[in-house]
Amino acid sequence: MTVRDIAYVALGSNLGDRDVYLARARRALASMPRTRLMAASSIEETEPFGPVEQGPYLNQMVALETELSPRELLGELHRIEQAEGRVRTERWGPRTLDLDIVRYEQQTADDADLIVPHPAVNERDFWRREQAELRSLIARH
Repeated sequence: MTVRDIAYVALGSNLGDRDVYLARARRALASMPRTRLMAASSIEETEPFGPVEQGPYLNQMVALETELSPRELLGELHRIEQAEGRVRTERWGPRTLDLDIVRYEQQTADDADLIVPHPAVNERDFWRREQAELRSLIARH
């Protein structure tokens, strides 16, 4: 059975033209199969997490109405990251584009490589602000 759900996806970039990477990511997310981009939060700059010295991130979150399961969505996110030059070499390292499933309204996942809601959902203040902004935008429509 196909479930229509709302997924919240975090976008981040701290290499190259960060605004361009976020814009291209939004376009790619909007063109995914069985998915509609409902709303996008404001963009904000944040300090990086982890032990690796690197520049600040631009972050944003989008709300997607989708029929994709968490696993299917993860595959699409990895495809988009790779298309934008993402290379997974160093954990917590700098990246052209980072796309994370923050949460789904109705679905969860608990696998070795996919946990939904994201384990850091309550540790990142900017994610809480962005989710609140998205909920407000969605409620207005």
